[in-house]
Amino acid sequence: MTTTPITSAPAAANAVLRVPPASPAAAAAYFSASLAFHADVSDVASALAAGGDPGFVVLDSRSTESWDQGHIPGAVHLPTALIREQAEQLLDKSVPVVTYCWGPGCNGATRAALALAELGYQVKEMLGGFEYWAREGFAYDTWEGVRKRDADPLTAPIDAADCGC
Repeated sequence: MTTTPITSAPAAANAVLRVPPASPAAAAAYFSASLAFHADVSDVASALAAGGDPGFVVLDSRSTESWDQGHIPGAVHLPTALIREQAEQLLDKSVPVVTYCWGPGCNGATRAALALAELGYQVKEMLGGFEYWAREGFAYDTWEGVRKRDADPLTAPIDAADCGC
């Protein structure tokens, strides 16, 4: 696919450009910071699948009922409401933590990440949560055993190992 570079500003501001884009330096600082705070499902899955110690622990911040329905294999279960009283018994402050909850419509992983950061943990939030873990076709554990769904073509490539991004 070829694209034609845009060489001039649009004649009239549209909804996209009503607020002008940030400067390249400001954009680089913002996106760099975003990557320091977030990981995506595919990158977490790839790091876990590589075997050995991935250098981080995955934390499911949902309820026990949600955990039983399905969770990432090897994840630590610690509901957000219990982080302040139980984190030090379950987590090592020298190991980064990647939090997740249900999905993009839930901010439980954000609240869990905040609670952990306030306790002195290095933390990232996994974008997409458990919903996208399952939708991208990664195996997950349930109270009944291991499950795996076919990848949703709207979230993951069907005929490739990764999306290439």
